[in-house]
Amino acid sequence: MSSSTAVNPAKIMVLTTGGTIACTQGPEGALIPTVSGRELVAGLSTRFDPATTSFQVRELNRLDSSSMTLEDVDEVIAAVHTALQDPTVTAVVVTHGTDTMEETAVAVDAFHTDPRPVVFTGSQLPFDAAGGDGPENLFEAAVVATDPAARGLGVLIVFGHAVLPARGARKVHTSALAGFATTAPADHPRPAPLPRPVPLFDARVDIIAAWPGAPRTQVAAALASGARGLVVAGLGAGNVGSELGAALGEALDAGIPVVISTRVPNGEVHGSYGGAGGGATLAAKGAVGSAHYRPGQARMLLAVALAAQVDPARVF
Repeated sequence: MSSSTAVNPAKIMVLTTGGTIACTQGPEGALIPTVSGRELVAGLSTRFDPATTSFQVRELNRLDSSSMTLEDVDEVIAAVHTALQDPTVTAVVVTHGTDTMEETAVAVDAFHTDPRPVVFTGSQLPFDAAGGDGPENLFEAAVVATDPAARGLGVLIVFGHAVLPARGARKVHTSALAGFATTAPADHPRPAPLPRPVPLFDARVDIIAAWPGAPRTQVAAALASGARGLVVAGLGAGNVGSELGAALGEALDAGIPVVISTRVPNGEVHGSYGGAGGGATLAAKGAVGSAHYRPGQARMLLAVALAAQVDPARVF
């Protein structure tokens, strides 16, 4: 092949944050994130022709993802944007714990304006487990990241042989290797990403759980301790009991943004019912339905809206 027709090799930036994919068993059997980013990628590099695909590694952290804070999410968002400032980078792969992968992925997606793929992956089994799923998930994430068909799709999660848009993805099994699925239909439009990242660290949003007879005190406690917005894990298509509904209505009247999600695994949130806690009543007061986003992703998207000072409906 002549130099005029040569194809530039793909360069993948791998950002590592810890998670089970980077865990080994400690002396008492507990999983601890001990594996460096370079160790994770060492095995991956041998599965690609170095003449066509190269890898760079940046280790951001070694965290159990249940310990991820908004500051940590800000670090991931900034690292993705820094990586994509290099025009020679083909794609970004992020390794992440499964507990909160869906939250970090949707936060990155909210600011991802570049057509180049950003792919999240991880594992259900630790690095030192015989037959662990981490190496294959990481390999498949890299394959998807270099596929031209992945361009322009936003942030993706590649896990257990599934390729999912970050928006609407959620962990659906605590331990099965096919651990992720989506609540969003294939034709659900991706909202336009915001033009530039903004720090999320002080955009505190609390999740309020609804149950039969849930009290109003949850709302008062959240606001008193500094929450700037509320997401409700509602019942059915987005309803709550009368007492909790009255408290949410008062919060809306006071200018606190409220997003109504649901504890139901699948289906869209829509305000159909009246009464103090009915979805229609809360929507009339200004509550935003979360569409297909469940409480974890809805919380992150409301934090994005607060930090960027945009109407919450803009990011849903």
